[in-house]
Amino acid sequence: MSERKTIYLCLAHMSEEGIEQKYVKEAFDTNWVVPMGPNVTGFEHDLETFVNDLAPHPSSITSNLSKRVVALSAGTAAVHLALIACGVQAGDEVCVQSFTFCASSHPITYLGAKPVFIDSERETWNMDPELLEKAIIDRKEKTGKYPKAIIPVALYGMPYDCEKIMAIGDKYGIPVIEDAAEGLGSRFNGQVLGTFGRFGVLSFNGNKMITTSGGGALICNGKKAPSTLPLKGEACGAVGVHGAKADANEIMWYATQARDAYPYYEHTAIGYNYRMSNVCAGIGRGQMTVLDAHIAHHKHVQDLYKELLKEVKGVTLHEQPADPRYDSNFWLCAARLDENVKIKGQENAYKEVIKSAVGGAAGVIKAVESAVTDCQPNENVEALRVFMLGKKVECRPVWKPMHKQPVYGGVERGMLSVERLSDNVICQTADKSIAYVNGVSEEIFKVGFCLPAGPCVTDDDVRYIVDCIKEAIL
Repeated sequence: MSERKTIYLCLAHMSEEGIEQKYVKEAFDTNWVVPMGPNVTGFEHDLETFVNDLAPHPSSITSNLSKRVVALSAGTAAVHLALIACGVQAGDEVCVQSFTFCASSHPITYLGAKPVFIDSERETWNMDPELLEKAIIDRKEKTGKYPKAIIPVALYGMPYDCEKIMAIGDKYGIPVIEDAAEGLGSRFNGQVLGTFGRFGVLSFNGNKMITTSGGGALICNGKKAPSTLPLKGEACGAVGVHGAKADANEIMWYATQARDAYPYYEHTAIGYNYRMSNVCAGIGRGQMTVLDAHIAHHKHVQDLYKELLKEVKGVTLHEQPADPRYDSNFWLCAARLDENVKIKGQENAYKEVIKSAVGGAAGVIKAVESAVTDCQPNENVEALRVFMLGKKVECRPVWKPMHKQPVYGGVERGMLSVERLSDNVICQTADKSIAYVNGVSEEIFKVGFCLPAGPCVTDDDVRYIVDCIKEAIL
């Protein structure tokens, strides 16, 4: 019997026909291996066709979208450029979901602005709209200004409440930048995530729904088009009114070093080298042919986990709301482990300092002296991760909330100012960030974990994974 291969969370999966190689070969054959080129243009066109599609939905309002897509070197670059286009500058504040990967918030600090972290609502684990509005009102009272942008995140592909968040942005004239890096193909009310706000961020990292090896894209407004949601008005930003065609052109300009129209290099703004390689875009063009299949597979894996885990006491699969408007791509399947469940090896959890990168992608990590922090998953969750790793299954904790990260002052207690706004809302102010906290993301971080769901994960793999979880539980 051959040795079992490691089952990773989500590995890149090329088309069976090798279509990616065809486009990459064209790039080499034509010696067009630099940023921009025919593959970039073709990939952007394919993405535009996908994101502008409005799936039939019982409650949707018939409308035509006309979004443009700019292919970039990374999803992080997309967030950065969207913030610039929204006029974010040093000293400004930006509301961003706390329960997310660091790429959602770090670009705010690139610009010298300050993240205002918004905690989650319990059902989707995404930005709590009510808490968002309280934060906006409180920031206006305290600073005399509204935040310059709002960044909700499709955590693990789960849609945020697009209707409420867009309505709040509209009410206060604040542009919304949708971080749909994990949510390519997820929909709300039949409409693709990333097409509701002024900008939408996509990622094509090696572990996403489709890959370009590394890369991302920014969904921008093309010609002005009515929304499928009944919003009242439109917010303004630094690149003209919401819906202006200038958005995509402005993003492309900034992404190619912000060069002005002279026969020599003339710069009136600081630009960036953020455009996607023609080679990487060739991979993306081939990947677009399997995107729908990948989305269907992730949903199938989620359904299989749901069936197999329903009898496993103490393990609760994270599911989308019963509201039919929510349609997640289930990029990763997430679950919660009851704190009372005992796992084999739990007594050894956090006893040794980790010395190498953890997870499917190797990398350089900074050495640490302690095996613990002041905010970490419960010992049984860590024990489950270690047990599953021994069974050659990658099983990771959920994202640590950004407001608990040391880089944002999350553990420097002496530097924190805490104000209780209501029975369940705390405003936490540090030198580098502000947070409006209800405790939901911290609670989920302690009990949450992610399971493999990628296109390389088979039904037999899922059954094996669930059997390993059962075996791990004492």
